[in-house]
Amino acid sequence: MKTVLLRHMQPKQSGVIVKVTATGELGWRIRDMGLVPGTPLHVQGRAPLKDPVAIRIRDFTLTLRNNEADHIHVEVADGS
Repeated sequence: MKTVLLRHMQPKQSGVIVKVTATGELGWRIRDMGLVPGTPLHVQGRAPLKDPVAIRIRDFTLTLRNNEADHIHVEVADGS
């Protein structure tokens, strides 16, 4: 398995969050949305200009801007 930033994941890829590097208010906000290490996620799609990214996490869909997704490290299965 390899680790990539959420920003670089493709639609229909799945993985598990391994690390969130955001600090301060952005870090609190990301973690409050349920994006914490050990949480599985699935990339549902991207906007036409690649920003934002829509992910499926904990039975809801969440959209994140790329500057937020840059702080989320995800372990992706090789076949994903």
